[in-house]
Amino acid sequence: MELKNQNILFFSRSTQHGGTENVVLQLCEIFHPLVNKIVVLSADGFSSEKLKPFGIKHYSIPDIASKAPSTIISVAKTLKEIVKKEQITVIHTHHRMAAFYVGITGLYRKCKFINTSHNTFFNSRALTRYAYKKASLIACGEMVKKNLYDVFGLSDVTVIHNAVKPFTDEIVIDQELLKDRESGKYLIGNIGRLSEQKGFEYYVRAIHAVVEKHPEAQFYIIGSGEDEEKLKVLSAGLPVKFLGYRTDIQNLMSQLDLVVLSSLWEGLPLTPIEAFSVGKTIVATGVDGTLEIVQDGENGLIVQPRDEKQLAEKIKWLIEHPEEKRVMENKAIETFDTEFSFDILAQSYADYYRSL
Repeated sequence: MELKNQNILFFSRSTQHGGTENVVLQLCEIFHPLVNKIVVLSADGFSSEKLKPFGIKHYSIPDIASKAPSTIISVAKTLKEIVKKEQITVIHTHHRMAAFYVGITGLYRKCKFINTSHNTFFNSRALTRYAYKKASLIACGEMVKKNLYDVFGLSDVTVIHNAVKPFTDEIVIDQELLKDRESGKYLIGNIGRLSEQKGFEYYVRAIHAVVEKHPEAQFYIIGSGEDEEKLKVLSAGLPVKFLGYRTDIQNLMSQLDLVVLSSLWEGLPLTPIEAFSVGKTIVATGVDGTLEIVQDGENGLIVQPRDEKQLAEKIKWLIEHPEEKRVMENKAIETFDTEFSFDILAQSYADYYRSL
Protein backbone atom coordinates (compact mmCIF):
# COMPACT_ATOMS: atom_id res chain seq x y z
CA MET A 1 0.00 0.00 0.00
CA GLU A 2 1.30 3.44 -0.99
CA LEU A 3 0.68 5.48 2.15
CA LYS A 4 0.67 9.00 0.71
CA ASN A 5 -2.50 8.34 -1.32
CA GLN A 6 -4.57 6.90 1.53
CA ASN A 7 -7.53 8.41 3.39
CA ILE A 8 -7.80 6.57 6.72
CA LEU A 9 -10.83 6.24 8.98
CA PHE A 10 -10.05 5.21 12.55
CA PHE A 11 -13.30 3.80 13.95
CA SER A 12 -13.70 3.00 17.64
CA ARG A 13 -16.14 3.08 20.49
CA SER A 14 -15.93 5.95 22.95
CA THR A 15 -13.31 4.68 25.38
CA GLN A 16 -13.67 7.50 27.86
CA HIS A 17 -9.98 8.30 27.90
CA GLY A 18 -8.91 4.66 28.03
CA GLY A 19 -5.99 2.79 26.52
CA THR A 20 -7.71 2.24 23.17
CA GLU A 21 -8.22 5.97 22.75
CA ASN A 22 -4.53 6.53 23.46
CA VAL A 23 -3.61 4.07 20.72
CA VAL A 24 -5.93 5.79 18.23
CA LEU A 25 -4.38 9.15 19.08
CA GLN A 26 -0.91 7.66 18.65
CA LEU A 27 -1.86 6.29 15.24
CA CYS A 28 -3.17 9.70 14.22
CA GLU A 29 0.20 11.20 15.11
CA ILE A 30 2.11 8.44 13.31
CA PHE A 31 0.13 8.51 10.07
CA HIS A 32 -0.70 12.22 9.84
CA PRO A 33 2.53 13.10 7.99
CA LEU A 34 2.45 9.91 5.91
CA VAL A 35 -1.04 9.81 4.40
CA ASN A 36 -3.40 12.12 2.55
CA LYS A 37 -6.13 12.34 5.20
CA ILE A 38 -7.22 10.93 8.58
CA VAL A 39 -10.75 10.93 10.01
CA VAL A 40 -11.83 9.59 13.42
CA LEU A 41 -15.28 8.15 14.10
CA SER A 42 -16.44 7.33 17.64
CA ALA A 43 -19.15 7.97 20.19
CA ASP A 44 -19.01 11.06 22.38
CA GLY A 45 -16.28 10.91 25.00
CA PHE A 46 -13.33 10.77 22.64
CA SER A 47 -10.74 13.51 23.29
CA SER A 48 -11.35 15.20 19.97
CA GLU A 49 -9.52 18.32 21.19
CA LYS A 50 -6.30 16.35 20.88
CA LEU A 51 -6.94 15.93 17.15
CA LYS A 52 -7.05 19.64 16.42
CA PRO A 53 -3.25 20.19 16.24
CA PHE A 54 -3.23 17.70 13.36
CA GLY A 55 -6.29 19.12 11.64
CA ILE A 56 -8.03 15.75 11.95
CA LYS A 57 -11.82 15.70 11.72
CA HIS A 58 -13.86 13.83 14.35
CA TYR A 59 -17.38 12.51 13.75
CA SER A 60 -19.63 11.47 16.67
CA ILE A 61 -22.06 8.56 16.57
CA PRO A 62 -24.24 6.70 19.11
CA ASP A 63 -22.50 4.15 21.32
CA ILE A 64 -21.75 1.21 19.01
CA ALA A 65 -22.05 -1.26 21.89
CA SER A 66 -25.82 -0.73 21.81
CA LYS A 67 -27.77 -3.47 20.01
CA ALA A 68 -30.90 -1.33 19.62
CA PRO A 69 -32.20 -1.54 16.00
CA SER A 70 -32.42 2.26 15.77
CA THR A 71 -28.77 2.58 16.78
CA ILE A 72 -27.64 -0.08 14.31
CA ILE A 73 -29.47 1.65 11.46
CA SER A 74 -28.16 5.08 12.45
CA VAL A 75 -24.52 3.99 12.82
CA ALA A 76 -24.51 1.98 9.59
CA LYS A 77 -25.98 4.90 7.65
CA THR A 78 -23.54 7.41 9.16
CA LEU A 79 -20.56 5.15 8.50
CA LYS A 80 -21.45 4.75 4.82
CA GLU A 81 -22.01 8.49 4.43
CA ILE A 82 -18.63 9.35 5.98
CA VAL A 83 -16.75 6.82 3.86
CA LYS A 84 -18.31 8.31 0.73
CA LYS A 85 -17.96 11.97 1.74
CA GLU A 86 -14.34 11.67 2.93
CA GLN A 87 -13.34 9.28 0.12
CA ILE A 88 -12.01 6.80 2.67
CA THR A 89 -9.66 4.12 1.33
CA VAL A 90 -8.68 2.43 4.63
CA ILE A 91 -10.96 1.63 7.58
CA HIS A 92 -9.07 0.72 10.75
CA THR A 93 -11.40 -0.44 13.53
CA HIS A 94 -10.57 -0.67 17.23
CA HIS A 95 -13.63 -2.44 18.62
CA ARG A 96 -15.38 -5.59 17.47
CA MET A 97 -18.69 -3.75 17.04
CA ALA A 98 -16.91 -1.23 14.82
CA ALA A 99 -15.65 -4.16 12.76
CA PHE A 100 -19.19 -5.58 12.73
CA TYR A 101 -20.46 -2.40 11.09
CA VAL A 102 -17.82 -2.62 8.38
CA GLY A 103 -19.09 -6.14 7.74
CA ILE A 104 -22.82 -5.45 7.55
CA THR A 105 -22.32 -2.39 5.32
CA GLY A 106 -20.06 -4.32 2.94
CA LEU A 107 -17.47 -1.53 3.11
CA TYR A 108 -14.66 -4.09 3.32
CA ARG A 109 -15.23 -4.57 -0.44
CA LYS A 110 -14.42 -0.92 -1.16
CA CYS A 111 -11.73 -0.16 1.42
CA LYS A 112 -8.74 -1.83 2.98
CA PHE A 113 -10.07 -3.15 6.28
CA ILE A 114 -7.82 -3.44 9.34
CA ASN A 115 -8.75 -4.24 12.94
CA THR A 116 -6.64 -3.94 16.05
CA SER A 117 -7.83 -6.05 19.00
CA HIS A 118 -7.02 -4.52 22.38
CA ASN A 119 -8.38 -7.09 24.81
CA THR A 120 -9.19 -10.74 25.40
CA PHE A 121 -12.82 -11.91 25.18
CA PHE A 122 -14.76 -15.13 25.57
CA ASN A 123 -18.31 -14.08 24.70
CA SER A 124 -20.24 -13.30 21.49
CA ARG A 125 -18.23 -15.81 19.48
CA ALA A 126 -20.36 -15.80 16.34
CA LEU A 127 -20.51 -12.00 16.25
CA THR A 128 -16.75 -11.70 16.76
CA ARG A 129 -15.91 -14.19 14.02
CA TYR A 130 -18.27 -12.41 11.65
CA ALA A 131 -16.86 -8.99 12.55
CA TYR A 132 -13.23 -9.98 12.05
CA LYS A 133 -13.32 -12.51 9.19
CA LYS A 134 -12.85 -9.90 6.43
CA ALA A 135 -10.24 -7.80 8.28
CA SER A 136 -6.47 -7.80 8.32
CA LEU A 137 -5.97 -8.55 11.99
CA ILE A 138 -3.60 -6.95 14.48
CA ALA A 139 -3.37 -7.91 18.17
CA CYS A 140 -1.80 -5.66 20.78
CA GLY A 141 -0.09 -8.63 22.41
CA GLU A 142 0.61 -12.36 22.16
CA MET A 143 -2.17 -13.29 24.59
CA VAL A 144 -4.69 -11.30 22.56
CA LYS A 145 -3.50 -13.13 19.45
CA LYS A 146 -3.83 -16.47 21.25
CA ASN A 147 -7.34 -15.49 22.33
CA LEU A 148 -8.32 -14.78 18.71
CA TYR A 149 -6.89 -18.13 17.63
CA ASP A 150 -8.15 -20.35 20.46
CA VAL A 151 -11.55 -18.84 21.27
CA PHE A 152 -12.68 -17.46 17.92
CA GLY A 153 -10.88 -19.71 15.47
CA LEU A 154 -9.23 -16.80 13.67
CA SER A 155 -5.79 -16.89 12.09
CA ASP A 156 -3.17 -14.75 10.38
CA VAL A 157 -2.89 -12.24 13.23
CA THR A 158 0.04 -9.85 13.51
CA VAL A 159 1.19 -8.69 16.95
CA ILE A 160 2.12 -5.03 17.40
CA HIS A 161 2.70 -4.16 21.04
CA ASN A 162 1.19 -1.06 22.59
CA ALA A 163 3.67 1.66 23.49
CA VAL A 164 3.96 5.13 24.96
CA LYS A 165 6.17 8.08 24.24
CA PRO A 166 9.13 8.67 26.54
CA PHE A 167 8.44 11.33 29.15
CA THR A 168 10.71 14.24 28.27
CA ASP A 169 8.70 17.12 29.75
CA GLU A 170 9.72 18.99 32.84
CA ILE A 171 8.05 17.46 35.89
CA VAL A 172 5.12 19.54 37.11
CA ILE A 173 4.97 19.04 40.85
CA ASP A 174 1.65 17.82 42.14
CA GLN A 175 0.97 19.68 45.37
CA GLU A 176 -0.97 16.81 46.96
CA LEU A 177 1.88 14.39 46.36
CA LEU A 178 4.47 16.96 47.49
CA LYS A 179 2.65 17.59 50.76
CA ASP A 180 2.53 13.86 51.51
CA ARG A 181 6.17 13.32 50.59
CA GLU A 182 7.30 16.21 52.77
CA SER A 183 5.44 14.62 55.68
CA GLY A 184 7.45 11.43 55.22
CA LYS A 185 4.95 9.35 53.28
CA TYR A 186 5.78 6.52 50.87
CA LEU A 187 3.70 7.16 47.76
CA ILE A 188 1.89 4.27 46.04
CA GLY A 189 -0.47 4.74 43.10
CA ASN A 190 -2.90 2.66 41.05
CA ILE A 191 -4.07 4.19 37.76
CA GLY A 192 -6.98 3.21 35.54
CA ARG A 193 -10.68 3.31 34.89
CA LEU A 194 -12.58 2.66 38.13
CA SER A 195 -14.32 -0.46 36.88
CA GLU A 196 -14.48 -4.15 37.70
CA GLN A 197 -11.73 -4.96 35.17
CA LYS A 198 -9.09 -2.95 37.01
CA GLY A 199 -9.56 -4.75 40.35
CA PHE A 200 -9.31 -1.67 42.55
CA GLU A 201 -11.35 -3.44 45.21
CA TYR A 202 -8.43 -5.78 45.90
CA TYR A 203 -5.97 -2.90 45.91
CA VAL A 204 -8.00 -1.17 48.60
CA ARG A 205 -8.37 -4.37 50.62
CA ALA A 206 -4.57 -4.87 50.53
CA ILE A 207 -4.00 -1.51 52.21
CA HIS A 208 -5.02 -2.76 55.66
CA ALA A 209 -2.09 -5.21 55.85
CA VAL A 210 0.41 -2.74 54.39
CA VAL A 211 -0.27 0.15 56.76
CA GLU A 212 -0.34 -2.19 59.74
CA LYS A 213 3.41 -2.63 59.23
CA HIS A 214 4.16 0.55 57.26
CA PRO A 215 2.01 3.42 58.54
CA GLU A 216 4.04 5.76 56.32
CA ALA A 217 2.43 4.26 53.19
CA GLN A 218 0.06 6.63 51.37
CA PHE A 219 -2.12 5.22 48.60
CA TYR A 220 -3.66 6.95 45.59
CA ILE A 221 -6.38 5.99 43.13
CA ILE A 222 -6.03 7.88 39.86
CA GLY A 223 -8.92 7.66 37.44
CA SER A 224 -12.70 7.86 37.21
CA GLY A 225 -15.46 5.39 36.49
CA GLU A 226 -18.61 3.68 37.60
CA ASP A 227 -17.08 2.09 40.74
CA GLU A 228 -15.85 5.36 42.25
CA GLU A 229 -18.47 5.70 45.00
CA LYS A 230 -18.21 2.03 45.94
CA LEU A 231 -14.44 2.35 46.28
CA LYS A 232 -14.74 5.49 48.38
CA VAL A 233 -17.00 3.63 50.80
CA LEU A 234 -14.62 0.65 50.87
CA SER A 235 -11.58 2.87 51.57
CA ALA A 236 -13.18 4.89 54.38
CA GLY A 237 -10.68 5.31 57.22
CA LEU A 238 -7.73 4.18 55.11
CA PRO A 239 -4.85 6.36 53.83
CA VAL A 240 -6.29 6.55 50.30
CA LYS A 241 -6.72 9.67 48.18
CA PHE A 242 -8.75 9.84 44.99
CA LEU A 243 -7.05 12.10 42.45
CA GLY A 244 -9.69 11.70 39.72
CA TYR A 245 -9.13 11.45 35.99
CA ARG A 246 -5.77 12.87 34.96
CA THR A 247 -4.10 13.45 31.62
CA ASP A 248 -0.56 13.77 33.07
CA ILE A 249 -0.09 10.10 34.01
CA GLN A 250 3.65 9.88 33.34
CA ASN A 251 4.17 13.14 35.18
CA LEU A 252 2.30 11.77 38.22
CA MET A 253 4.02 8.38 38.05
CA SER A 254 7.42 10.05 38.09
CA GLN A 255 6.52 11.45 41.54
CA LEU A 256 5.39 8.12 43.03
CA ASP A 257 7.57 5.58 44.81
CA LEU A 258 5.68 2.59 43.48
CA VAL A 259 2.96 1.76 40.93
CA VAL A 260 0.36 -1.00 41.29
CA LEU A 261 -1.78 -2.66 38.60
CA SER A 262 -4.53 -4.82 40.13
CA SER A 263 -6.41 -5.76 36.92
CA LEU A 264 -8.48 -8.92 36.62
CA TRP A 265 -7.95 -9.10 32.85
CA GLU A 266 -6.03 -7.08 30.25
CA GLY A 267 -5.06 -7.09 26.61
CA LEU A 268 -1.70 -5.37 26.77
CA PRO A 269 -2.00 -2.68 29.47
CA LEU A 270 -0.38 0.73 29.13
CA THR A 271 0.10 1.23 32.88
CA PRO A 272 3.27 -0.92 33.22
CA ILE A 273 4.70 0.63 30.05
CA GLU A 274 4.00 4.14 31.34
CA ALA A 275 5.58 3.26 34.68
CA PHE A 276 8.65 1.78 33.02
CA SER A 277 9.02 4.87 30.83
CA VAL A 278 9.64 7.01 33.92
CA GLY A 279 11.81 4.46 35.71
CA LYS A 280 9.26 3.03 38.11
CA THR A 281 8.78 -0.62 38.93
CA ILE A 282 5.37 -2.17 39.47
CA VAL A 283 3.43 -4.77 41.42
CA ALA A 284 1.02 -6.24 38.88
CA THR A 285 -1.48 -9.06 38.62
CA GLY A 286 -0.31 -11.85 36.33
CA VAL A 287 -3.07 -11.67 33.76
CA ASP A 288 -3.04 -11.91 29.96
CA GLY A 289 -0.73 -9.39 28.31
CA THR A 290 0.64 -7.99 31.56
CA LEU A 291 2.95 -11.01 31.64
CA GLU A 292 4.39 -9.90 28.29
CA ILE A 293 5.63 -6.71 29.95
CA VAL A 294 6.36 -7.49 33.60
CA GLN A 295 8.93 -10.18 34.33
CA ASP A 296 8.57 -11.29 37.93
CA GLY A 297 11.59 -10.40 40.02
CA GLU A 298 13.32 -8.60 37.15
CA ASN A 299 11.49 -5.37 36.28
CA GLY A 300 8.58 -5.81 38.69
CA LEU A 301 6.66 -8.27 40.85
CA ILE A 302 3.73 -10.46 39.79
CA VAL A 303 0.82 -11.47 42.03
CA GLN A 304 -2.32 -13.51 41.48
CA PRO A 305 -5.48 -11.57 40.61
CA ARG A 306 -8.07 -11.16 43.40
CA ASP A 307 -5.44 -11.92 46.06
CA GLU A 308 -5.18 -8.89 48.34
CA LYS A 309 -2.95 -10.73 50.82
CA GLN A 310 -0.30 -11.49 48.20
CA LEU A 311 -0.60 -7.96 46.82
CA ALA A 312 0.02 -6.52 50.29
CA GLU A 313 3.04 -8.81 50.84
CA LYS A 314 4.71 -7.72 47.58
CA ILE A 315 4.12 -4.04 48.28
CA LYS A 316 5.64 -4.45 51.76
CA TRP A 317 8.60 -6.34 50.29
CA LEU A 318 9.45 -3.50 47.92
CA ILE A 319 9.14 -0.91 50.70
CA GLU A 320 11.56 -2.97 52.77
CA HIS A 321 14.07 -3.73 49.96
CA PRO A 322 15.05 -0.41 48.35
CA GLU A 323 18.22 -1.77 46.72
CA GLU A 324 16.41 -4.60 44.99
CA LYS A 325 13.72 -2.15 43.97
CA ARG A 326 16.34 0.11 42.38
CA VAL A 327 17.67 -2.81 40.32
CA MET A 328 14.13 -3.51 39.09
CA GLU A 329 13.68 0.15 38.18
CA ASN A 330 16.82 0.10 36.05
CA LYS A 331 15.58 -3.05 34.31
CA ALA A 332 12.18 -1.40 33.80
CA ILE A 333 13.75 1.47 31.85
CA GLU A 334 15.70 -1.03 29.75
CA THR A 335 12.50 -2.98 28.98
CA PHE A 336 10.76 0.19 27.84
CA ASP A 337 13.63 1.29 25.60
CA THR A 338 14.09 -2.06 23.89
CA GLU A 339 10.51 -3.38 23.61
CA PHE A 340 7.79 -0.78 24.16
CA SER A 341 9.00 2.55 22.86
CA PHE A 342 6.85 4.78 20.65
CA ASP A 343 9.43 4.59 17.86
CA ILE A 344 9.01 0.81 17.68
CA LEU A 345 5.23 1.17 17.55
CA ALA A 346 5.39 3.79 14.80
CA GLN A 347 7.73 1.76 12.62
CA SER A 348 5.73 -1.46 13.13
CA TYR A 349 2.43 0.11 12.10
CA ALA A 350 3.87 1.95 9.10
CA ASP A 351 5.55 -1.25 7.90
CA TYR A 352 2.31 -3.20 8.38
CA TYR A 353 0.28 -0.75 6.31
CA ARG A 354 2.87 -0.77 3.53
CA SER A 355 2.79 -4.57 3.45
CA LEU A 356 -0.93 -4.73 2.61
